[in-house]
Amino acid sequence: MDNLITFYKHRVELHAGVLGQVKRQLAISSTIRLIVFVLAASFTYLFFGDTKLVLGTIIVAIGLFLYLVSKHTDLQYKRDKLLALIKINETEIKVLERNFHHLPDGSEYKDPNHFFAQDIDLFGKGSFYQYSNRTALVQGSDMLVEMLLANDLENIAGKQKAVEELSKLPDWRQEFSAIATLVKTDTTTKTIVSWLAGYQAYVPKSMRYVSYTFSLVSLVLIGGYLLGTLPGFPIFIILLAGLLLSGFFLKSTSKLASDANRVQSTFQQYQKLILKIEEQEFTSDLLKEKKNSVVSQKELASKVLKEFSEILGALDQRNNMFFALLGNGFFLWDLLQAYRIERWIGKHGPKVEKWFNAIAFFDAFNSLGNFSHNHPAYNYPRLVDNGAILKSVNASHPLLDPKKAVPNDITILKEQFFIVTGANMAGKSTFLRTVSLQIVMANVGLPLCASAAEYSPIKLITSMRTTDSLTDDESYFFSELKRLKFIVDEIQKDKYFIVLDEILKGTNSLDKAIGSRKFVEKLVASKSTGIIATHDLSLCEVSEELPQVKNYYFDAEIINNELNFDYTFKTGVCKNMNASFLLKKMEIVE
Repeated sequence: MDNLITFYKHRVELHAGVLGQVKRQLAISSTIRLIVFVLAASFTYLFFGDTKLVLGTIIVAIGLFLYLVSKHTDLQYKRDKLLALIKINETEIKVLERNFHHLPDGSEYKDPNHFFAQDIDLFGKGSFYQYSNRTALVQGSDMLVEMLLANDLENIAGKQKAVEELSKLPDWRQEFSAIATLVKTDTTTKTIVSWLAGYQAYVPKSMRYVSYTFSLVSLVLIGGYLLGTLPGFPIFIILLAGLLLSGFFLKSTSKLASDANRVQSTFQQYQKLILKIEEQEFTSDLLKEKKNSVVSQKELASKVLKEFSEILGALDQRNNMFFALLGNGFFLWDLLQAYRIERWIGKHGPKVEKWFNAIAFFDAFNSLGNFSHNHPAYNYPRLVDNGAILKSVNASHPLLDPKKAVPNDITILKEQFFIVTGANMAGKSTFLRTVSLQIVMANVGLPLCASAAEYSPIKLITSMRTTDSLTDDESYFFSELKRLKFIVDEIQKDKYFIVLDEILKGTNSLDKAIGSRKFVEKLVASKSTGIIATHDLSLCEVSEELPQVKNYYFDAEIINNELNFDYTFKTGVCKNMNASFLLKKMEIVE
């Protein structure tokens, strides 16, 4: 961990040094722009009576000023990216120090009806999502969540290689994330894709040639006037004609400009993200496949997106009143840019969704690669089909402080069912979540918190945190029955690893014991694999009749009138319970 903190601190210092240089460049840039403005204003004032000289000064000043603004904008972007990179590395330092509760916790993704998410603290404060998520884009976060929830067993080996490769590319990952962080838009990619798909063109195709011809005539007339060969009146006429023609399409153009303004930032930043993907050579098949979705022999997606971004930016110039007057009057600027936008949409619009998906994929997988990079002691499970579902050596929960966590060896074979007993607070629930999370992590291609692991891919389903529903007028017991029915129905369709914690809590002890036993027998008969934690020691007797059932426990000892936990996973049935002791210890009862 110390090496990792040093790694991130070094990058903070490096980026901070470059940031200082960029800030000085920005100050110089601002000064130069001010000087240009003052000189242009002074020159115009001094030679106000000379129309030709003033007009030439204005044209030159506008061109120079726009160039300087462009360079200043580039410097601002560089500054903002450096600030983002510094923040990224500072965040990693905090997380390594177990300080991550300020990060987005994914509460909006909570679903109590999901197969396992509610039970294993996947979302919410202190969740695995909050700990591991580093996505910078909403769609990237959505894709990461989709992967975590998917129970997808396809191409796990390919996902492992992709995660491992990205874990070794920290500079590329951070650059990508910093660029993604700068995407500021209220318009979702889904909205943009929908807008592109439903766009109705309004500019006549002939307008391309009309605008070029009109611009050429304007330049000839202005040039002739400046050279003294033509009078000024034709310039006024063509200016008026240009404004009238542009005004005829004003309503449609204004609507397009408004839409373009909402998406421009997205395309500007996404172009940079696509470029980062194109520039990087990947070796894993999955990453190469995603890269190839934005790279073709005919054209680079980054080049195409940059072109569109520039066109959108060109249309945005209409917001400058002075530029809008001269640009539309002399060059039919709005109509020309609108035509270019419509031509681009017609040619490339259908590809945009695929490009957006590729960006979201890399944003999501960057989180996985970052997680792997930050946990060099973790190990990717070896995928097997040798009878073992999960075999983890020195397994622990990734959210536990490694200095305090007590690792355990876990080996559960196909069609085995563990019954885990133990005293309160002895570690049963943590153990269940450890096993569950190892399955989820393995399925998305992550390394596990274990010194070694073997894994036969399987889907996960749990029942650990059933709650009653006042809105649906459901009792706790009925809600629990619905959950168990859901599990029974699902295991008819597919193979699942089942994790249960103290089922049938909503009924009396005798009824609970009988019902729990019958349910375990049903699960065993279905050839399911899983774990059930319980305080009901009578349930352990089922192992005497069913060889697939194995008993394990977590113990607690009372030493010198204090509870002591070793959090060690042991074979057998728990003998020491602690509820009575705790009631007396806390002076609840005598």
